[in-house]
Amino acid sequence: MNAINELKANVAQPFEQARAMPPAVYTSPDFLAREISDVFAQDWFCVGRASALPNAGDYVTHELAGQPIMVIRRNDGTLHAQSNVCLHRMSTLLQGRGTTRSIVCPYHAWTYNLDGTLRGAPAMTLNENFCKDAYKLPKVKCQEWLGWVFVSLNADAPNVADQLKDVEGLIDGYDMESYTETFFETHVWDTNWKVLAENFMESYHLPVCHAGTIGGLSKLEEMVCPPGLPAFNYHTILKDDTLKIAMAHKNNTRLKGEMRRTTFLLAIYPSLLITLTPGYFWYLTLHPEGVGKVRIGFGGGMAQDYADDEDAQKHFKALKTLLDDVNIEDRGCTEKVYQGLCSSFASPGHLSHLERPNYDFANYLNDRIQAGEANRG
Repeated sequence: MNAINELKANVAQPFEQARAMPPAVYTSPDFLAREISDVFAQDWFCVGRASALPNAGDYVTHELAGQPIMVIRRNDGTLHAQSNVCLHRMSTLLQGRGTTRSIVCPYHAWTYNLDGTLRGAPAMTLNENFCKDAYKLPKVKCQEWLGWVFVSLNADAPNVADQLKDVEGLIDGYDMESYTETFFETHVWDTNWKVLAENFMESYHLPVCHAGTIGGLSKLEEMVCPPGLPAFNYHTILKDDTLKIAMAHKNNTRLKGEMRRTTFLLAIYPSLLITLTPGYFWYLTLHPEGVGKVRIGFGGGMAQDYADDEDAQKHFKALKTLLDDVNIEDRGCTEKVYQGLCSSFASPGHLSHLERPNYDFANYLNDRIQAGEANRG
């Protein structure tokens, strides 16, 4: 039985009897190819925060499902996504993140405006069929939602805001749109992207994997894991004033009662993972680099309520150091999980009630893969 059929059989069990996903779902190159075509090429992918691209010419590049793309702030102030491939000899154009006044091909200096129209092309006057106005970089669908920037290669993808309206209802008092990103890094780990995604989706592992950092602050009995929804899952944990910047600021009158110390761990499919506290946030955005490697965007920052609080800014620097240590622990745990998955002895065990989000994630993946199978006829 191949990985697709194994996953289908796996999610056919009710949650009360559920097991972890089969090893082949993580290790099969054929299954990864289906994920690329049926998940990453179809759904929305988050490239980061809009606040990280504040000025005209600010850009970020990504390779999404094998397609080089860029997101750039145009002169009219809007964000625009388009192909990152030159229309001449097909070199990639921009690299990484940065700011530019125009898009210049590093191969022959064909030059594009920020909106993708061709501005100039050296030494093309003798080609009788060349018409500068006929060239424009292909557009990629791009939308903003609560400060996040999403792109999709699927022109028919439903609006992000429609898919995630239930998230807005859950976290309305947090005002997530106004949170400001203060750091962003990229990493590559030696694990399958789903292992890291699932690691975020459950806090069951916190007391053990993070015994050296945050494990002592994590009480299993205070973790709440409701059933997920079609586009996302979530769970919540409670923080205390051991970490004051995780609490709602005194000026925040929007949050009441226990919500003032509630942390949401949001998993927005396929791979945007947000830890949202009333005072700060951090996130991961994941893309597979092969069955055993994942490219990670890691960012975070503070709630607007704390923007003018000097003590909070100092505390956040200390928090970033803590988060780096937490990442070291997560990397060790998730790379060990992938090593185990590659063993012939690997066999999926039953899930805890604290791993409900993992079960919902497996169902999401199965739904996408089965839809792709049906479309292939």
